[in-house]
Amino acid sequence: MKKSTVTKSAAALVAGAALALAAPLIASAHVTINPSAAEAGSYSVITIKVPNESATAATNKLEVSLPTDTPFTSVRYVPVAGWTAELVRETLPEPVTVGENEVTEAVTSVVWTAEAGSEIADGQLQQFELSLGPVPDVGSIMLTADQYYTDGSVVSWSEEGEDAELPAPVLYINDAAPADHHGGASHDEAESEDTTEAAAATTGGDDILARVLGAGGLVLGAIGLVLGLTARRKSAE
Repeated sequence: MKKSTVTKSAAALVAGAALALAAPLIASAHVTINPSAAEAGSYSVITIKVPNESATAATNKLEVSLPTDTPFTSVRYVPVAGWTAELVRETLPEPVTVGENEVTEAVTSVVWTAEAGSEIADGQLQQFELSLGPVPDVGSIMLTADQYYTDGSVVSWSEEGEDAELPAPVLYINDAAPADHHGGASHDEAESEDTTEAAAATTGGDDILARVLGAGGLVLGAIGLVLGLTARRKSAE
């Protein structure tokens, strides 16, 4: 086997190891809400979790859309240091009856914008809290989220379905959340969420370490292959 061929084979193994390590990490990061279930008629506080998914750009803006056919009449946000928030209020396409009142305008989106130096960088996560109510008596509500980056790109978390690549955060009310739904804790399970997340973080850390070690093993194996075949070639000469 020629030296160039051996080198190319080793390079392919190294590239494969890098992809095997990186792909699961990229796929695991989504914009989610927690808890993702609420009772009809209640006032629910949800946390929107926004991880940065770019290695070269930072997240500097987030826009979350709220429903216009079943609007929330009360929308409040918790201030986040280094970020400004805007409640965008608009006239509804059609008047909606909420309780005994007819609603003609409502908050249709919430926009968070980072101040200079407060953007969400690579490897970071930011959390934004919203109080929404009263929760309408429907099956579920999709909360489309647009994530803006400093390089001008925008990722729209707006797709439906379990196999969606860019799934929109969903607030489940009468519908049951899928068992594997991201951030799928119900309102009854919210109190134990911190413990669950801590356990998940530990498991995730162990999983990442395992991937790193596995990829490192492949790289070392590729290097060993190159050295061994090179030595064998020299002996043959």
